[in-house]
Formats: sequence, structure tokens, C-alpha cells
Amino acid sequence: MHSKKSTVPFQGTKEQEDTLRKVIEELRQEKGALMPILQKAQDIYGYLPQEVLKMISDEMKIPMEKIYGVATFYSQFTLSPKGKYRISVCLGTACYVKGSGDIYNKLMEKLGIVGGECTPDGKFSLDACRCVGACGLAPVMMINDEVYGRLTVDDIDDILAKYE
Repeated sequence: MHSKKSTVPFQGTKEQEDTLRKVIEELRQEKGALMPILQKAQDIYGYLPQEVLKMISDEMKIPMEKIYGVATFYSQFTLSPKGKYRISVCLGTACYVKGSGDIYNKLMEKLGIVGGECTPDGKFSLDACRCVGACGLAPVMMINDEVYGRLTVDDIDDILAKYE
């Protein structure tokens, strides 16, 4: 499947930008300010779009490569938006052995996105995760905080229909 990365256009508001600039102003003198600034930026926008990383780079006089390096190194940061419904398929051993890989592939096919992406309408995002601690229900996926267990590929259409 061919990736279309950044399927949702950046839609930052003036208020968000003002809030971020205030955060940068407050924290810029502190040692190690980049991490807390990135965390606050992600709180403000829900993810770290290119435009936000560029603003931080310009304001902090830190090269874009360094900011990008930090943002991609730590798993708490995401460079792509999350959908209104965040689908997470467990690919831990118990789930994988029972077919979660097929479920993940079916979701990519149905939604037209790959893992880590968001549908163009902003409704669904898809990620793989490791064990969610529901091995007895394998294979498992979550949509936001709702857990779906003992899944088969045939369950996907009905589950997605609940969120349409």
C-alpha cells in the first residue's frame, strides 16, 4: 500500500499559536526547555505538525533536524494527527498468533491508510500497539477506550459501522 503521509491538512488557529508562543517565551531560558515545549505544543495541537516544529525551531534558534530528532525519538510524540476515533490493534504475541495481523491489514485496506496515519476526514487513525493486557481476549483492538476482543476479520465492518 502506498503511503500518503499527512492526510489531514494543518489547521492551527491564532489562539493556538499565541498559546504556544507564550509557552516558548516562559520556558526558553530553562535548561532542557525543548522537551517541555514539545509536550505543551502537542497538548495544544494534539500532535506535532511540521508547521509547529518550524515555529519552535525559529523561536528557539534550534535547528529543525535537532527538533525533528527529539520529536521522532520519544514515543510520546506524534507527528501525525489522531482521528476522532483512535484505533489501536494489539500486535503483541498472544494477539498476533491469533490473527491480529490480518485484522490490522483489513483495517488498513478498509480505511485506506497505513499505521500511524489518519483518514482524510479526520475520523479514524490507526496504530499498532504492544500488549494491552487483555491476552485472554486475543486478538484485541481498541477504539479510543473501548476494547474489542476475540476478533475476526469479519467483525471489522460491523465495528466500524458503529462509528460512522
